[in-house]
This record gives sequence, C-alpha cells and structure tokens, in this order.
Amino acid sequence: MRDFALVRPASLADAAAAFSGGGEAAYLAGGHTLIPAMKSRLRMPDALVDLSGLGLSGITRDGNRLWIGAMTRHADVATGATAIPGLAALASGIGDAQVRNRGTLGGSVANNDPAADYPAACLALDALIETDRGSHTADDFFQGMFTTALADGEIITRIGFSIPARSAYAKFRHPASRYAVVGVYVADHGGQWRVAVTGAGPGVFRWAEAEAAIAAGGALPAMPADDLNSDIHAGPDYRAHLCGVMLKQALACLA
Repeated sequence: MRDFALVRPASLADAAAAFSGGGEAAYLAGGHTLIPAMKSRLRMPDALVDLSGLGLSGITRDGNRLWIGAMTRHADVATGATAIPGLAALASGIGDAQVRNRGTLGGSVANNDPAADYPAACLALDALIETDRGSHTADDFFQGMFTTALADGEIITRIGFSIPARSAYAKFRHPASRYAVVGVYVADHGGQWRVAVTGAGPGVFRWAEAEAAIAAGGALPAMPADDLNSDIHAGPDYRAHLCGVMLKQALACLA
C-alpha cells in the first residue's frame, strides 16, 4: 500500500469536490473491498474520501417505503429494518460480526459484487437508489459485474425499499466468506411477485419465469444453466440446481 491522503468532508458538496480535486480518488464507506484492493495494489488512489461524517445513516419509514441511509451498517439494518423482516434477516447473514459492524448498505450496493446479498434485495423490493445527483430504480441500476448506473463521483445517499406484503431471502453461502454461491430473494407486492437471484451469474438479475409461475400458482421453473458462473466453488449446472432449491426455501420462509 502506498501513501495516500485521507479527506474527511463535512458535506456532500465537500465530498464531491475532494473526489474531483485531482489525481485518483476513491470514496471510503465500510472499506471491505477497497482496503484489501489497496493492500494488494489493485487500487492505488491518491486520496480516500471518508463518507462517515456526512450523516448518511439511519432507518425511517415514509408511506410504503423503508428508507435506509447509505452509511447504515449491516448490523443496524439487521436490527432496525423491522418493517421488512426478509431484509433484516438478509443483513443478519452477511459476513461475520466484524463485517456486519463495519460494512455499509451503500458501499455494498455501489460495489455491486456479483455474489453480494443487498443487490438481490434491491431488485426484489423494487428499490429506489437516491444519490447526490438524482435517483435510480433498482431495475436500471445494476448493469453487470461490479458495474452500476453511478456516474464517476456520484454518491449514494439513501435507498428506499418498497415494503412488501411478505418477503424472504435464502442463500447457499460460501463457508468462509459468507458470500452467496447462490441467493434468491422473493417478494410478494400484493400479488405482484419479484424474484431476484445473486451469485449465480455475472450479475444480479430478476427471474421472470419464477415470478410468472408463482403468480399463476403453477409449477416452479428450472433455471437454465446457460451463462451461469463456473468457478472453484460451483459449476453452472450446480448453480442452476441451487437456484431452484433456494427459491423453494425462500418461498417456505415468506413472512
């Protein structure tokens, strides 16, 4: 890791100015991806812009949306997102205690790791991702592996999750990292179903066939293995099988 400047802005405007102040800069939220990347010299920013002093944490309900600040820790989502038990349960299963007490909702969503849990919740819960420059729907936000609709320097400020009639998340987790080898989030929005899958492919995606089958009360579909991930943990056929297993587990846990 080489030398870098640490900037602690007091406002979103100051944060944006520090990011664009010259050289390569990176925003620091929880740091669980950024800091290891810096240690291995995969990232070598000239400046880190710490977002922890901007007041971007907290959980509030406004009508049918649960708004969670981008800097809210996973542990606080797990205990505070009581309006959406499935989301709270998802947060309680992220990493270990150290990760949950340091990692942030906004950092995870902005990073968009293809095996992360929150992107599936955002898609299934029809989330709005608000930033210092506007807002994005979840359907448009996640664009592929580690790729989102965020412009360079754009800061997530809060995320609004549509409160479903019931929802649940089930994942087959890697035993060391607790990332999802496959995770499936199912949400019932008053008879309109949204099903999101993480870990299986190069990015999070909605499973339209499962949504239609659940709504119609028909047989659950099989996930095609085409284009699913293959790595040392699982091949595409096994991941396709796990999609069906996790879908059934999530449906059995709806609350």
